[in-house]
Amino acid sequence: MKKPLKKYKPLVIGLTGGLATGKTTVAGMLARYGAKVIDADAIGHGLLEQGTRVYGAIVRCFGPGVLTADKAIDRRALSQIVFSDKARLQKLNSIIHPEIIRIVKKEIAKVRKGVVVLDAPLLVETGFYRNVDKVVVVTSSQARQIQRLQERLRLSRREILKRIRSQMPLSDKVRVADFVIDNNGTRNDLRKTVTQIRRMWWTS
Repeated sequence: MKKPLKKYKPLVIGLTGGLATGKTTVAGMLARYGAKVIDADAIGHGLLEQGTRVYGAIVRCFGPGVLTADKAIDRRALSQIVFSDKARLQKLNSIIHPEIIRIVKKEIAKVRKGVVVLDAPLLVETGFYRNVDKVVVVTSSQARQIQRLQERLRLSRREILKRIRSQMPLSDKVRVADFVIDNNGTRNDLRKTVTQIRRMWWTS
């Protein structure tokens, strides 16, 4: 009689932080160690494409003013609306987050062994941190966040602060963390810290 095959489960690391604290950079470093990275933001962007249920719900809720001339969702226009109105931000989140979570669960279920890194800015806010094995929070000073966002998005300081303040304070996220990465140093400092995670948690 053949023995049943041993079932392996991946280690699922939830990676989160604040805007422009360096989550994507950390995810890339972990990917080079062989981790399977699931990018919640990328999933969310895909859900905004024409023809999806999320696209239809957003247009019904926010109106044609959030569409470009070719009927695509204008993410900048939508951002300006929701980051100025907490209730409308919550409404947008209620439309898109259940779909992101559904897809994330499917993607995690496809992985049989190794390490999965879920790069999710709202990991703690959505409560999904309870579904991962380890929580890593990437932090940096607000001054660094503002500098990075100004370089990346060319937004005003006022707009950037609206976005930062719309998220849960980093101090609250740190409370549920298994590991905190302080990303106020150099890229080499960051790489050394990520290597610690590799040494602590990798099984192969």
